[in-house]
Amino acid sequence: MKELLEAGVHFGHQMRRWNPKMAKYIFAERNGIYIVDLQKTLRLLGVAYEFVRQTVQNGGKVLFVGTKKQSQQAVEQEALRCQMFYVNQRWLGGTLTNYDTISKSIDRLKKLETDDANGILDNFVKKEAMKLRRQMQKLNTNLSGIKEMGGLPDAVVITDTNKEEIAVLEAKKLGIPIVAIVDTNCDPDLIDYPIPGNDDAIRSNNLICRALADAVVDGRGIATEGQDQPAPQDANEESSVIEAEEPEENQSEEE
Repeated sequence: MKELLEAGVHFGHQMRRWNPKMAKYIFAERNGIYIVDLQKTLRLLGVAYEFVRQTVQNGGKVLFVGTKKQSQQAVEQEALRCQMFYVNQRWLGGTLTNYDTISKSIDRLKKLETDDANGILDNFVKKEAMKLRRQMQKLNTNLSGIKEMGGLPDAVVITDTNKEEIAVLEAKKLGIPIVAIVDTNCDPDLIDYPIPGNDDAIRSNNLICRALADAVVDGRGIATEGQDQPAPQDANEESSVIEAEEPEENQSEEE
């Protein structure tokens, strides 16, 4: 609970921007900002942790998605740490629902990388070689995190359901379970495993991504450097009154 507080997970959006479906996850209002009930956050984070752990234990793959600047670094670092997959630059439409086309782009990327490593691109005229390398760089920017995924994921972790609306809809269409941070302006009904909390603060994103990556590590039974956080437990302590203060990182910017 202390870590959640220190990371600012409890800070929601301004009251005027709320989604009424989030009412059951709201603890109070302070200075025009909704405060998330961290008891519920902790409990649901535990539920999400167990789902991810079981998914990976059963041989499943997890895709982490977060293209907003506050979550890009955490999504990449934690996905790599737990040896899973990620999208943190741009969600290409059809990444899930048109995976066959995406896989062809991945094959193209791999061929360009192989040709470049073997010096084949140097055999082209300078202008053509530069064009091919630019293409390779662009493909790598968008696809490097899913290059080795080898098929659809068995679960998707999303850090901002409004920003990643297309990813949410694609996963829902295919019946792929979604684990996601849901801020006070989000629709939790779209998410299979919602985690109420601040989706704007860097520290909040870091904490939750780390916990879910730990669940992957736990499910695979592998030890990775820096893993020192136990599985979240259901909270049984009394809710404490959260002092009225302005969030330092959650700027509640319009996306």
